[in-house]
Amino acid sequence: MGRITLDKVSKSFGDVEVIPPLDLTIEDGEFTVFVGPSGCGKSTLLRLIAGLEDSSGGHIRIDGNDATHVPPAKRGLAMVFQSYALYPHMSVRKNIAFPMKMANVPEDEQNRRIEAAAIALNLSDYLDRRPGQLSGGQRQRVAIGRAIVREPAAFLFDEPLSNLDAALRVGMRLEISELHERLQTTMIYVTHDQVEAMTMADKIVVLQAGVIEQVGSPLELYRAPRNKFVAGFIGSPKMNFIEGDEAAKFNAHTIGIRPEHIDVSDTEGQWKGTVGVAEHLGSDTFFHVHGTGMAETMTVRAPGEVNLRHGDVIHMTPRKDQIHKFDAQCLRIE
Repeated sequence: MGRITLDKVSKSFGDVEVIPPLDLTIEDGEFTVFVGPSGCGKSTLLRLIAGLEDSSGGHIRIDGNDATHVPPAKRGLAMVFQSYALYPHMSVRKNIAFPMKMANVPEDEQNRRIEAAAIALNLSDYLDRRPGQLSGGQRQRVAIGRAIVREPAAFLFDEPLSNLDAALRVGMRLEISELHERLQTTMIYVTHDQVEAMTMADKIVVLQAGVIEQVGSPLELYRAPRNKFVAGFIGSPKMNFIEGDEAAKFNAHTIGIRPEHIDVSDTEGQWKGTVGVAEHLGSDTFFHVHGTGMAETMTVRAPGEVNLRHGDVIHMTPRKDQIHKFDAQCLRIE
């Protein structure tokens, strides 16, 4: 079991309130991602759940039991940090066994859990090596294995992939997602990378300045962002925003259109501009268009290779059914 409920939980450092009172429920077995820009409070919120920070108000319940003042070691949670925090003089086996040794788990049970974790994480051939003999991705798997053997009610991940290079991040992202499918244990994952959030989460919690802006599935947030902040944060490349006369045509203060929802022509269209940088990625081409008279730069995404270069004039037409409208308070208009 791993249902976690936050009831009016808040956090202040002195007179500075970094997390105003918030409510949130994470269901048993759910993969929930906290996402937001640096300083939004996502790691602080995770540390409150873990018990590494004391909350200033409210209640934290784990499987219905009040854990607000329960020490971290007794909350039944396992945390994986950005740094691997492995003991360099110990083998992989001993690193994984360490939390069980501290908890006086019988040796036979330790061995059973170690072998099971090693199989799940493809570490069976590395159990007798030391961390210095492993790659960054393998060391991160050892850190995850150390969490798995505790058999926690929930796993807490604090930006665990940020120290890895791009290729390893993609691989580990898939491995963690597959691990969740196998274990079906609650996982809370903190990242500033909205692509990680979109590809891994059952539920995304978008935070800004300690406030939950929106909670929902990845596609819910992509298709129906609650406000301009969520609309601009979710999606890559980010949404284009247009104000002024063009937005007024839709009875909105601001309209938003995603780069992939703009059709491009070299002869006619609703908007006209000049190609600045064109990023040719093979599967997609991104154009950064200037001189539209509406936004400083518009980003357009076209599938495949498109024969347009710097300085070319293009015409763009937004798909009407994909335009998002926002009022003067930046809230989405249905």
